[in-house]
Amino acid sequence: MTNHTPLPPARGCRDVPILKERGQREVFCGLTGIIWLHRKMQDAFFLVVGSRTCAHLLQSAAGVMIFAEPRFGTAILEEKDLAGMADAHEELDREVAHLLSRRPDIRQLFLVGSCPSEVIKLDLARAAERLSKVYAPHVRVLNYSGSGIETTFTQGEDACLAAMVPELPATEARELLLVGALPDVVEDQALSLLAGLGVDRVRCLPARRAEDAPAVGPNTVFALTQPFLGDTHAALEHRGARYIDAPFPFGEEGTTAWLGAIAQEFGVRPERFESVTAAPRARARKAIAAQAADLNGKRVFFFPDSQLEVPLARFLTRECGMEAVEVGTPYLHRGICAPDLDLLTEGPVISEGQDVDLQLDRCRAARPDLTVCGLGLANPLEAEGLRTKWAIELVFTPVHFYEQAGDLAGLFSRPLRRRAKLSGLEQLPERAAP
Repeated sequence: MTNHTPLPPARGCRDVPILKERGQREVFCGLTGIIWLHRKMQDAFFLVVGSRTCAHLLQSAAGVMIFAEPRFGTAILEEKDLAGMADAHEELDREVAHLLSRRPDIRQLFLVGSCPSEVIKLDLARAAERLSKVYAPHVRVLNYSGSGIETTFTQGEDACLAAMVPELPATEARELLLVGALPDVVEDQALSLLAGLGVDRVRCLPARRAEDAPAVGPNTVFALTQPFLGDTHAALEHRGARYIDAPFPFGEEGTTAWLGAIAQEFGVRPERFESVTAAPRARARKAIAAQAADLNGKRVFFFPDSQLEVPLARFLTRECGMEAVEVGTPYLHRGICAPDLDLLTEGPVISEGQDVDLQLDRCRAARPDLTVCGLGLANPLEAEGLRTKWAIELVFTPVHFYEQAGDLAGLFSRPLRRRAKLSGLEQLPERAAP
């Protein structure tokens, strides 16, 4: 196949020392993942067992239209539950019975743990097992933790998918499994590209409906679409599936490498690969170039937030001409991120975890052109004159594969263009008084 991308660097970042920090962190909790998961799984419901704070987080962050009944809710733990004065399991059974009687469309019910439910040691795994026996086969009840005590927000999706894997049926068929919740339009693009390559036995986790849930077995090969799915990766390998190692499909280079690894696995001829990918690759390169003019030569600093930081740093440095100062990530799965680390030229600090005060000191000293961080840090840094990009926007916006490559670059160029326009307005001469 024709190579239109730069050669790998002589020295990548796979084996560089990692700066590991364990201090105060600035991240959302794993409940946030419900916001995109409930839109993906059309007959699932996410019942958070938590406090009023958990309910307020979801209600304010999701922005659900008032005309559409959401597929999530909160079973609120009151003072008597927290004090052990009520049987929380009896109350949970009652709430589930009421929910399922009112919503007969539900086929999968997730009991989602929170910080309060974990602090009082409420055994939601046992509750899910008990309720599954009551409502099977119409409804499957599963449990996972969305607690933010020791996790970052994207691990909510990882915990959800990992909880689904043991319940998937077994198969001996040779199939490709795409793992990670993508917007439907992006997933359709990926399936179309794979069908063009002749890879047509493809399933998705999560599926849009429970009846389309994939099966897993020793002949299953799977490709991740998100770098934060470490527990799901381990659960699938435990079921006998084999991982296709590849960079993540961000930008033209990442998408081509990701598709290329799958094509090699399924014996796709180079000529066919080139004919299928040539046009979308050219569109992606053109779209990226239109945004990269504002990014070329600029310095970027990543605070740990979404676990997308390593593949995004690879994309920005290799396809947009940026220089990475520090690439911080909440957790670094070296096995999953190794192909992206290989392509990331040695130089930036690679940090895992966070001590927010120390990292703020490094950021202020570096004065990067663009800082990618969480909402809690963005406004203070903007007030200090640093341009920022909200990291969570990179999770909610379609950014995978060829057709979204220009949009992905645009998410980073937009803050710089906006600042340049504001600076231009500030330099305009004042109008003379009449």
